[in-house]
Amino acid sequence: MAVYDLEEQDQLEDLRAWWKQWGNTVAGIVIAVCVGVIGVQGWRWWTQHQAEQASVLYSALTTAARANDTARAKDAMAQLADKYGGTAYAPRGALIVAALLFDAGDKAGAKAQLASVIDRDTEDELKQIARLRLAAILLDDKLYDEALRTLDARHDATFDGIYADARGDVLAAAGRADEARASYQRALAQLDAKSQYRNYVQIKLDTLGGPIAGTGPAAAAPQGAPVAPPVPSK
Repeated sequence: MAVYDLEEQDQLEDLRAWWKQWGNTVAGIVIAVCVGVIGVQGWRWWTQHQAEQASVLYSALTTAARANDTARAKDAMAQLADKYGGTAYAPRGALIVAALLFDAGDKAGAKAQLASVIDRDTEDELKQIARLRLAAILLDDKLYDEALRTLDARHDATFDGIYADARGDVLAAAGRADEARASYQRALAQLDAKSQYRNYVQIKLDTLGGPIAGTGPAAAAPQGAPVAPPVPSK
């Protein structure tokens, strides 16, 4: 028994020596892991809480928009942007409020909402929609060069047809008919051949005199392209 006691004593001494050398490091690692786990869980709870609160405001905003209550929609959007601007609800709410303000004749307010999406949002698709809508407002204001610069921004290939059509509208309004015809032809080449929207673009091209001589018919359009221009209603 004495032998076993001595062996156990030696093991305890070795353990004490090891802990003296490495104990602080081990404790630090354990604490860091615990803090990390707690932090991840806390972040998940916080983001979920943010999303839930933002969804309440977004619901209030959409309800006000359906009722054409501009004041209530603006108030809900102001709170949404201030408290939950980092959520996915904020840019979507801004697009809704921008259309509502445009219809109400508040172009400056509409532009501000669209600019907030373009400048701060991280979703490229929403940015591209916001630029299209902003270009439509600039066109309505006869700010043709600014509208064209807005449409010059980088965009995904799926938006090529709609952007080309929007450019055609601006160029036609600016009196640059040949450039407008070329832009409409580019739009036709990109849009789905079966879409009603493509027929709408064809009518605009025909109104300007049809395809430019020597360019031939518009190319067949790829399938799956967007079929409706996301611009403010008037």
